[in-house]
Parts: sequence; C-alpha cells; structure tokens
Amino acid sequence: MKTRVFSALFAVLFAIPAFGSQTDTSLLWLKIRATNKVERSQIAATGASIEITRDDYVIALGSEKQRAKLDKLGLLESSFPAAADILDFPSEDSNFHNYDEMKAALFALQAKFPTLAVVDSIGKSTEGRELYRIRISGDLAHAGDHPAAIFMGGHHAREHLSMEIPLMLADKLLNDYAKDPAIKRLVDGRDIQIVPMVNPDGAEHDISDGEYKMWRKNRSDNGDGTMGVDLNRNYGYGWGTGGSSKDGDDETYMGKAPFSEPETKAVKAWVDNTPNATVLLSFHTYSELVLYPWGGVYDPISNGKDRAVFETMAKKMASWNGYTPEQSSELYIASGDTTDWAYAEHKIFAFTFELDPSEWGGGGFYPGEKVIPGVFQKNWQPCLYMIGLADDPYRATEQPAAAYGLSSPLVR
Repeated sequence: MKTRVFSALFAVLFAIPAFGSQTDTSLLWLKIRATNKVERSQIAATGASIEITRDDYVIALGSEKQRAKLDKLGLLESSFPAAADILDFPSEDSNFHNYDEMKAALFALQAKFPTLAVVDSIGKSTEGRELYRIRISGDLAHAGDHPAAIFMGGHHAREHLSMEIPLMLADKLLNDYAKDPAIKRLVDGRDIQIVPMVNPDGAEHDISDGEYKMWRKNRSDNGDGTMGVDLNRNYGYGWGTGGSSKDGDDETYMGKAPFSEPETKAVKAWVDNTPNATVLLSFHTYSELVLYPWGGVYDPISNGKDRAVFETMAKKMASWNGYTPEQSSELYIASGDTTDWAYAEHKIFAFTFELDPSEWGGGGFYPGEKVIPGVFQKNWQPCLYMIGLADDPYRATEQPAAAYGLSSPLVR
C-alpha cells in the first residue's frame, strides 16, 4: 500500500509519462536523500542513473540491487516500479527517426547536396550496424584543411531527441546554404562532421515491438547473463575512477576495459583521425544543461586560459538555449565520458548538452514529437557559435558579449 501511495503521489508531483510495461531490466524509481555533489556522487557510484536533482534529494533509476545498496547506506527514502503503460514508437511519435529512417535521411541529404555533403561510416556497432557520419563543407575536397566542428548524438539509447537535433543541424545547414550568405560563408570555411546515432543497436532495441523499454546502454553481451555497456562511461580518460559501475547489470556499467566497445572504439578513431577538430558537442537528454569538463573529478580545469574559454562559451550558449551552464561534476562524478576524454587527449573544447525537458515532469526521455522543432530552434545559435569559433576557440574570451552570429567577428 505504501508503494502504491508513493507511486501515485510521485506521478502527481512529477507528471510521470508512461512507457513500456516490459522493460529489459526491472527498473525502479528511487527517491534518495542527497544535499550536495559529494552525496550525489556516492549515489551514482552504486550504478543507479540519477534523473532528477533537488536541494535535498534525487530521483534515480536503478535495479533492486541498487535499491538494496542505498537502503543499506541509509539514504533510500522510497521506491516503486518504473514500468507502466506503453507509448508507441514510431507510430505515435512518427517524426522521430529509427535507424533505417536516419540512414535514409542522411543519404537523401547527400543526394540533394552532392557538392556539400558526403556520408560515410566511422565504424560498426556491436550488432554490425554502420555508424553513419555526414561531413559538410563548401570545400569537401580539402575539408581536412579547414577547422573542424564535431557533433554527435545518441550515446544513450532512450535519448531519442539527442539523435534528432544533430540530424536537423545537418539538414538546416545544407538547406540554408544557397539562400543565406552567412550560412554559406560559414560552411565554406569549415569541416562539419556529424554522427547522429552513436548507439544504433540500443536505440533500435528501445523501440522494438512498438514499446519504449527505457534502455540506456548498447547491446553487448557481457558474458555473465547481463547485457549492455554505458558508452558514456567507456572512454579512456579517467575510466573507472568514479560514477560508474563494474556490474554489468547496472545502468552505468563501464565495460571490461576502456574503449572495450566497438562504438567507442569507432568514436575514438574518428576523433583521433580528425586533427583539425577544435570543438565538439555531444547531445544527450535531459535536464537543460550546458556541461563542460571535468566530469570525473571535482577540481576545475587547471589551465586558467582554457577554463575561461569553457566558462565563457558555456554561458554564452546558455544565454540562447536557456539551459544552466556548469562543470559536469557539479552534478555528480561521472568518469569515462566523451568530453573529458576529448579535452584531455586532444585539447578539444568539448561540451555536453542535456536537452529538454528540464525534468521528468516535462516528458523525460520521451517528451513526444511535438517538442522537436522548438528544441532544435533554441539550440541552433549555440551550434552556429561553436562552428564559428572552430578556427580559434580562444577568441571566445577575446571577443565576448555581443559577438555570436554569422555577421560578427567570431565567425570568419
């Protein structure tokens, strides 16, 4: 009865949307006491996935195993099953792209703009799907000679909105090229590379059988009866040093070794072989945040000049999309993520956008297709800003404030 009462109360307070009644793990909603980033990091270390933060508690998704750990620590306040009624995808949310639709959309752009765009693959997923990349430049033959901006989405399977925004970015840049001289100038001087779906196996699994499954990880067989690795805990820098799990059943399972997964290996090879890349943006959902390194430690970036660039860029981008800018570990420690690795290994100014909504009550991972245009529109200028600064991100601090758009000195 207590569980039923809390479930009903929580649903009223946070307007929980429904999703698949047959999830791949028996996920639980966990309400856990936490008043600061250290306590939130302690919770993240159990392998639970924190989804809502408040001043004195968090709400996380986890298994019975995490529930028991948190109860033993004396932090757990309440829990109840996450499963409820189903939503349908793609029929109810038909404007979202599944893997085949994403592939078709990319190749359609290449066919429509053959002198501006080329589609290839950076590698294959665990189940053999190509990880498609679209490369955009007004000078494709010499794109590698121009400053590069990297965009990617879909590390986490259930974050379907994070795959739509980079696809829409490619579409708008190409379709506006001939009608907007400023966009033409921007594209002509840049090497823009976009992989919308880093984790296609997980994304396809999450919508298989017409049900959302709340699946987060990829689809690797861990060899112990568990499935999936959290790809955003599998990068090499700081791997396994906190905020990730060694248990294959957990939401934040880090994998058996750094870059153990074909998807992260492919991203590594892609970035390693793009020496002209200076900026990177990884789209996730949700929480409405602009995040920058470090995520694996509480310490700020020691290089004061670089830290100022990160802070300036984050604040400027947040002024357009309305998100909260902050160092990733201000939420909680999470090691082995994309942006820490990209900055540590390549000195790329790498950011994570946690897209809309701000919390679960706005739809969480499944906000519905109606939000897609608005979320893209509010993130269009931040993307242009990053592309514009790709030639020299340090100009963000040298030419601050009003400079942002295509007519400003920040884009040249």
